[in-house]
Amino acid sequence: MTSPGLDHSPAPVPTRAVALFCHGGTVESVQPPRERALSLLRMRAIEEFVRRSVGPRGLDTYLLRYRVAGWNGLAADAFADVRWALDRIRTEHGEDLPIVLVGHSMGGRAVLRAGGEPGVAAVCGLAPWTPPGEPVAHLRGQTVVLLHGRGDRWVPTRLSAEYAVRAQRAGARIARFTVAGGHSMVRRSGLWHALVRDVVLAGAGFAPERDDVRAALAMPPPDGLAVPLDPPRRRR
Repeated sequence: MTSPGLDHSPAPVPTRAVALFCHGGTVESVQPPRERALSLLRMRAIEEFVRRSVGPRGLDTYLLRYRVAGWNGLAADAFADVRWALDRIRTEHGEDLPIVLVGHSMGGRAVLRAGGEPGVAAVCGLAPWTPPGEPVAHLRGQTVVLLHGRGDRWVPTRLSAEYAVRAQRAGARIARFTVAGGHSMVRRSGLWHALVRDVVLAGAGFAPERDDVRAALAMPPPDGLAVPLDPPRRRR
């Protein structure tokens, strides 16, 4: 691929907001993403769920297809592709529509990097790959919601926990949730899907922030940065 791909699903009514969905990848690769890669399939499923739920209110959705599957060090290819997609979206819709960014794993890193771009109203990072030293200053004043599986063996939860603390100190309006399961977002998938939908609804201005997100955002540090999304099991 010489340029990224952008799969567009227009709203059935006049567009009032946009959501951009960005799938995961790998550390190093110059090969294009595989069509049947689990990370792409899972993000397609999330995009479809949100589109069906929120599209009738006036939400256009876009699914980004990277040029290459890897982040590739300082090249930060996925971040470059997200910025390219945002330029295309602003050209298509103008500067005034709110844009909500949703990314998983490498895509989570990319959308968090892009959280300070013009027009971005909120960022949702799913099991985001946030290595130590990942920049956070640009998120000052931005609404950020993270969700991470407590059993994630690909991207340790401590990375998003450390990132959330630094982002909050930098002035981000950030909440972080945890859930049972791993990196693929298959276990408790309904919780993953519903949180993304609700973050998009609020970021787009279609609905208030849901109660647990609003409460986590209002908690003093670090209480709002490690909130279990799933209720604990009762002992018998």
